[in-house]
Amino acid sequence: MSGMAASRPAQAPEAEAGAECQGDLGRPRTPRAIALSDAAFFTVLGVIGGVYVLLILALLAADAAYMVRQTFRAAADTPQPWLTALTANPILTALADRKIQYSIWLSMISCSLSAILSVLVAVPLGYLMARQRFFGQRLLDAILDIPIVLPPLVVGLSLLILFQFPPFSWLARDIVYQIPAVILAQFSVACAFAVRTMKHTFDHIDPRCENVALSLGCSRVQAFGWVVLPEAARGMMTALTLAWARSLGEFGPLLVFAGATRMKTEVLSTSVFLELNVGHLEAAVAVSLIMVVSAVIVLIVARLWGARDMGL
Repeated sequence: MSGMAASRPAQAPEAEAGAECQGDLGRPRTPRAIALSDAAFFTVLGVIGGVYVLLILALLAADAAYMVRQTFRAAADTPQPWLTALTANPILTALADRKIQYSIWLSMISCSLSAILSVLVAVPLGYLMARQRFFGQRLLDAILDIPIVLPPLVVGLSLLILFQFPPFSWLARDIVYQIPAVILAQFSVACAFAVRTMKHTFDHIDPRCENVALSLGCSRVQAFGWVVLPEAARGMMTALTLAWARSLGEFGPLLVFAGATRMKTEVLSTSVFLELNVGHLEAAVAVSLIMVVSAVIVLIVARLWGARDMGL
């Protein structure tokens, strides 16, 4: 009997799982029971995930509702409240402020430069991490996560300490608390997210086409430029978008390493901080909404670009 049991063919994992499910119920399940069970399962998942989605929407709705309330309160005593609400609301007032205009200009430029630098570093580093196996790779992988897991203030403080030692101290006068410090602080954090994105991208690119190109006489550089990079275009766009959005929301490293000097190192995130410090809550919320709109526009453009590349 033991020999017969040993010679019995093993069932596939799917068959074993199906047998266990059927055994648990005691009888075969009807299509209606399966549909109800599936509906309950997905409903529970949707409720759990929906709580977080509703929290995000509630945050945005609260900001918008606050702006609308403050706008109509200020316009209630004017002869034409609707016209006043449209032409003199806090968002337009903030956009007309020269300090806010400067922070928008500096944010757009610094975030773009930080995102470009992040992709330039993330592409080769992500490719090496995905394609090669070398000594210390696990350690390097852990090091790349440090800017992600560290508190932002610690990143800024570490940058500030770094520029007290040569050779960095030789450039401290031109970088620390200057505009280059804004870009460097944003890059220090955003690049880690871009590297993770590019590594994931290269992990999912089949290396066979690259190997075929190498076997046909292409050099490693030619195979990388003609075969790998076109396949990684959507991942590069995602990395650029993620780095740009992360740079836009950076605050801690900027405050410590670049400062929050009006009309000098002020970006949108530090504008919110400065407006709150002087008690201008309406202006702080208005700048926050400008940041949200900017980030949403960039994300939508990136999604549409990716969908176009996929032919959707």
